[in-house]
Amino acid sequence: MPSIRRFDHVGITVADLERVTDFFVGLGLRVDGGPAVVEGDFLDTVIGIPGSRTRVVMLRAPHGGTLLELSSFVEPQHQPGSPTAMATELGLRNVAFEVDDLETIVEQLAADGYHLVGGVGRYEHTWRMAYVRGPEGIIVSLAERIG
Repeated sequence: MPSIRRFDHVGITVADLERVTDFFVGLGLRVDGGPAVVEGDFLDTVIGIPGSRTRVVMLRAPHGGTLLELSSFVEPQHQPGSPTAMATELGLRNVAFEVDDLETIVEQLAADGYHLVGGVGRYEHTWRMAYVRGPEGIIVSLAERIG
C-alpha cells in the first residue's frame, strides 16, 4: 500500500488575504511563496468548481516545517463561515504554533485587537497554552514549552 511521505501544508480559505497574511507574519511566519493567482484546468479539476480563480500565499515558520497556505477565492465568491466558531464545531479546529514567550505574544495580539478564546492553561509541568481568535475567526493555538 502506498504511504504518505511527509506533511506538506495546511490550507485556510480567507476573505481578506492581506490582513490574514499580515497577522501570521506578525506572529513570525515568513512568506515562502506568493501571492500568486491560481486558475485554469488544474484548479477546476482539483476543487471540482469550473471557472475558479484564487489568490494564494504560502507561509513558513523561521525554522522550517509544514507550510500554511492562505487562499482567497476571486471566483466563485467565497462562502462565509462562522467567525465565532468554537473549538467543538466540526472542521479545522485550530492552527498551532510553539512559541518562546506566550505572555508577550498574547499581549501583543491583544494590543492588535486579537483576544484569548478562554484563558492561559497549564498542562502538567510541560506546556502553557492559549487559544487566540485571529482575523476572520481563525483560532490560533500558542504553546510555550515550560518543562
